[in-house]
Amino acid sequence: MNITSVQRDAFARDGFLVLRGFYDVDQEVAPIREGARQIVEALAAEHGVDAPCATAEEAMGPGLMALAQADRAFAGEVYDAVKQIPAFMQLVSDRRNSTVFEALREGSTAGLAAGGYGVRIDLPAENKFRALWHQEFPAQLRSPDGIVFWSPLLEITQELGPVQIGKGSHQGGIAPVYEDDGGVGKSGAYALRLANEEALLAKYEHVAPLSQPGDLILMDFLTLHQSGVNRSAGPRWSMQFRYFNFAHPVGRRIAWKGSFAAGVDFATVMPELAATKDPE
Repeated sequence: MNITSVQRDAFARDGFLVLRGFYDVDQEVAPIREGARQIVEALAAEHGVDAPCATAEEAMGPGLMALAQADRAFAGEVYDAVKQIPAFMQLVSDRRNSTVFEALREGSTAGLAAGGYGVRIDLPAENKFRALWHQEFPAQLRSPDGIVFWSPLLEITQELGPVQIGKGSHQGGIAPVYEDDGGVGKSGAYALRLANEEALLAKYEHVAPLSQPGDLILMDFLTLHQSGVNRSAGPRWSMQFRYFNFAHPVGRRIAWKGSFAAGVDFATVMPELAATKDPE
């Protein structure tokens, strides 16, 4: 898929872009879903849990919920395993991704953030691992000139909670952050909160595009966004990976170091991003 000038301008203006049907569902998404089915089935057998796994939809829905209800840690095992599915890794590193990145960032040299890729599984009404309003840069670093690639593995309905985006918020630049566990034991990137969050978010229109497997949502590293609230009875499955620009001067200055995904607190690399507490 070629990026048009209209799409390039929209991304530059809005800080996000939705590409419908970017990935081939049968050839590229289905093998990932089948890999997830096999993992859920294997772990259900290992732990002696009666979990329906005849189809990918069963395994990724009621099958995973059966594992989580038996022991929340079993769902964590699925989360750790699915990012290692070969078909997923092939999609992450597909040449079309870097082509899209370089089309949206003219003159850039695309890099793929190590440790910045995975499959999110958001269980219903679970707040500990929900990503609240944030910019990607403090959590990932590498370069402020980066793009999040977000694509669902199941259809995203309003009840499942689509990703929420502050339209045009990337134009406000890098926002300082502070750490707060939210009273539920959040840690690492999940504990980052925006300084003066309420006032900052009030500046922008909030949008939450619905999506289906094969769709791709692209977000600037500085675009404010958060996970939607899952009010359904099943899990929300989505893929995320991050590309960044090797040529950006800040990226070069920090030698493209990673943040929490690389086991590094962003404040040790770029202390100017850290607020000691919420000024409000």
